[in-house]
Amino acid sequence: MTTPAEIQFKEVDLDTVAQASGKVVVFVDADGKLDAGARKVNTLTRKAVARLVEGDVFEKSAPGDVVALNYPVGMDASAVLVVKLGRRPDSQAARKAGAQIAKAQGNAELLVLAGTINRADEIALGLALRNYKFDAHKTGEKKPIGKIAFMVSKPEEVAKSAEPMAAIAEGVFFTRDLTNEPANILTTDDFAARLAAMQELGLDVEILEEDELEKLGMRTLLSVGQGSASPSKVVVMSWNGGTKGDAPFALVGKGVVFDTGGISLKPAGGMEDMTMDMGGAGVVAGVMRTLALRKAKANVVGLVGLVENMPSGTATRPGDVVRSMKGDTVEIINTDAEGRLVLADVLWYAQERFKPTGMINLATLTGAILVALGNENAGVFSNSDDLSDALLKAAGSEGEGAWRMPMSKAYDALIKSNIADMKNVGGRNAGSITAAQFLQRFVKDDVPWCHLDIAGTASVKKETALAPAGATGWGVMTLNRLIADKYES
Repeated sequence: MTTPAEIQFKEVDLDTVAQASGKVVVFVDADGKLDAGARKVNTLTRKAVARLVEGDVFEKSAPGDVVALNYPVGMDASAVLVVKLGRRPDSQAARKAGAQIAKAQGNAELLVLAGTINRADEIALGLALRNYKFDAHKTGEKKPIGKIAFMVSKPEEVAKSAEPMAAIAEGVFFTRDLTNEPANILTTDDFAARLAAMQELGLDVEILEEDELEKLGMRTLLSVGQGSASPSKVVVMSWNGGTKGDAPFALVGKGVVFDTGGISLKPAGGMEDMTMDMGGAGVVAGVMRTLALRKAKANVVGLVGLVENMPSGTATRPGDVVRSMKGDTVEIINTDAEGRLVLADVLWYAQERFKPTGMINLATLTGAILVALGNENAGVFSNSDDLSDALLKAAGSEGEGAWRMPMSKAYDALIKSNIADMKNVGGRNAGSITAAQFLQRFVKDDVPWCHLDIAGTASVKKETALAPAGATGWGVMTLNRLIADKYES
């Protein structure tokens, strides 16, 4: 997998700054006040930093922005990166600054003169997250990112607070890698193998194969993959870091490694993007990796349904009726509404086997959520104000957009079937809501539950604050924060 850059924290030694190679980072607050590191560099460069700060470019820049002084006089560095940031930034401003530093770094070595700036750990997290590059399938020489070091006044304290953030970065990178992988590489077999490898981190990982799924009655899930040569699977990852015997919190992810739409074939234009249709499973995997790496004091189980939706002589047809593990029957109107069929069986299995204290599922489920919310927010649907409020609070704290959407029995009429208990689509109107209503039928009344439709946030065409274009890893930070705040003992 792509590994986040290693970041070292060391004592402040301004006497060595003149000889530092690569790029040196200094911080200046909005009113132009230079901290000790910036003053040292200003002296070395014959007041070049002060002149830059007094100019229009710095004045017009936003908090967190970076302005470069290239080839500074009096220093061995190739550039000085001047960051507009106060000494006490909030976490989002600190992460933004770190991301801007990463964009300006290139492949050079980096020395960050953070001194006494609060949230140096958050600056480091933003830097690490933005320094992601998915180039596994590019040939030719690949230049590694240069060494990164932070000079801080209390390096041991900062390193300790940054340690769980390094676990978050690794979890986000794992999710991004999975979501970015092409479907001929990330087959259901390969996906399951990558998850099984996390046993070395202390996770218990179990892979349920098709014969076991058939015995369990997971026929809606199996119906999605029956047109593909790739076998359908369910992978169960358990982290038991809480009180022994306590029921876990459950995360469930849609893992459609490629979605052609099946017999209800998608248009050719843009179909290549459907390698990201396993984004929900990717987020669950990234969260479980983060929990294991930081030794979270919680019991959490992550379940992902891995399938490929292909057209063939054995594929499910529109008009077929399939029985779920729960026992309800579903009339398949559109085989491109397959994600909810995968989730239905996995949600039911999670409740039957683990009796979870609560449950969240994630899926790149509907184009309708893109119409409603664009790429800025994931859609949140829930049967629990308490759980949804906690989730939205966690998302806000982590700077990941999320917006609660309505649910009510009135929408159930749209998925009423004449020949089965329900149909799998309800037409164009309220498309994301009827998908959530479908899923709710497989959630027991006493189980707090949220459905997150991440079709707009899992992978994007333009860079975001903390990620280049492509997979974002949206949700790993939010769910990790939710578990830390609400479920850790």
